[in-house]
Amino acid sequence: MNSKDLIPYCLTKLGAVHDYKAEWEADRVCVCDKMFALLGELNGRPIISLKSDPDRADILRQAFPDIIPGYYLNKKLWNTLFLDGALTLEMIEESIDHSYLLVVQKLPKKTQKMLGIQP
Repeated sequence: MNSKDLIPYCLTKLGAVHDYKAEWEADRVCVCDKMFALLGELNGRPIISLKSDPDRADILRQAFPDIIPGYYLNKKLWNTLFLDGALTLEMIEESIDHSYLLVVQKLPKKTQKMLGIQP
């Protein structure tokens, strides 16, 4: 799977916006200017980096060799998933959903309401 294949799914999230960070050589998906997905390559392999609850992050890293601590991100709060390995699309999409919800939950209640999300 190519990392660009996941951008349309990320954009199904309320308020999601995509841009390309040339200095990072990566695509970014944000909600209200807060990143929840970073897509690119690492050593020629397609990746997506997603925010994660620290306990969930550890469990996933131990269970799946294709999930590592966030590449160039906070290792405690972000996971990097290799997209050309054994991870299922369902698992990747579930991780995108989790990342999005973590970011949205940190937004002000007024912003959440504006997005149509019940706090």
